[in-house]
Amino acid sequence: MSQLTHLNHQGEANMVDVSSKDNSVRVARAQALITMTPETLALITDGKHTKGDVFGVARIAGIQAAKRCSDLIPLCHPLMLTKVAVDFEILADSNSVRVESLCKLTGKTGVEMEALTAASVAALTLFDMCKASDPMMVISEVKVLEKQGGKSGHWHAN
Repeated sequence: MSQLTHLNHQGEANMVDVSSKDNSVRVARAQALITMTPETLALITDGKHTKGDVFGVARIAGIQAAKRCSDLIPLCHPLMLTKVAVDFEILADSNSVRVESLCKLTGKTGVEMEALTAASVAALTLFDMCKASDPMMVISEVKVLEKQGGKSGHWHAN
């Protein structure tokens, strides 16, 4: 198992010093799944939700969240993201929406936390906009799907 990098030699939380790392292109993709009733999914997909463009609002929320990740997660570095995308896949057979985010930059540290934050906040926004019609929605399967760049290279989740 790898050493925990956010602890100093005394076991105290600290922000990792990345100043000696080389810049490289860093990319991460993450997902979140939100499951709801068929009626709620139909409201969203048919564009009949009284709050308007649910996906549009959730997309902007996810993008904003990625940009503010270091304000939310205490030891994250503030990053100059060059790309943030949030997309939605309707999974009608399971009455779910799969939220997928992509974050990219050229820098000294990875963007996994930004991608996870974007996917999570987009799913939370879907929940917020639809909770009046379906308070029992479930957000699950929040995970990193892919990471590129840096010393550890490129990997995909199985």
